[in-house]
Amino acid sequence: MPVGFVLISTAPAKEHQVYNELLKIKEIVELHPLFGEYDLIAKVEAKDLEELGKIVVEKIRSIDGVADTKTLTGTKF
Repeated sequence: MPVGFVLISTAPAKEHQVYNELLKIKEIVELHPLFGEYDLIAKVEAKDLEELGKIVVEKIRSIDGVADTKTLTGTKF
C-alpha cells in the first residue's frame, strides 16, 4: 500500500480554511501544520500509486487556497 507525504503551500491567510477542508478527505490519515516553505503536511494512504495521484490532483489541489504541492511517495514494509 503506497503512502504519500504531501507538502502543501497555501495562499496567504488560507491555512486554516485549507486545513479544515483537508480534514474531510478520508484518505488523509495524518495532517500537521508546518513552519517554513510549506504550510501543511498530509499523510495519505492509497491502494496504489494511480489512486494516490488522483487524490492529490482531484481532492487536494482542487481545494480553494492550495497554491502548490509536493508529493513524496513511499511504501509500507
